[in-house]
Amino acid sequence: QLQASGGGLVHPGGSLRLSCVASDFNLNYYAIAWLRQAPGNQREGISCINGNSNSTTYADSVKGRFTISRDNAKRTVYLQMDSLRPDDTAVYYCATPLERLCTYGMSYWGKGTQVTVSS
Repeated sequence: QLQASGGGLVHPGGSLRLSCVASDFNLNYYAIAWLRQAPGNQREGISCINGNSNSTTYADSVKGRFTISRDNAKRTVYLQMDSLRPDDTAVYYCATPLERLCTYGMSYWGKGTQVTVSS
């Protein structure tokens, strides 16, 4: 099972770091993506990191503000979110295709974590 954590309430311009861990497999080998869904909106893929690699992709909406990374020793994938804006408010999920590359569709999802950006 994947579990995202680290969400919360932050002021515009602030930062948060989300974490994604897996309880029953080693996520080091797999691509891990971060997605988000705001009320009334479709789910949006925002970033992905390939397995056994530091190759990353970002949606235009977060490029330059968010950074995805992995710590293999901790078997954790992070999403560092800086310069947060109110339109970043959403439930954030991590997911994996259980393949090494981000080009595959996501097949395994975790519970999300709420991020609220408000003054």
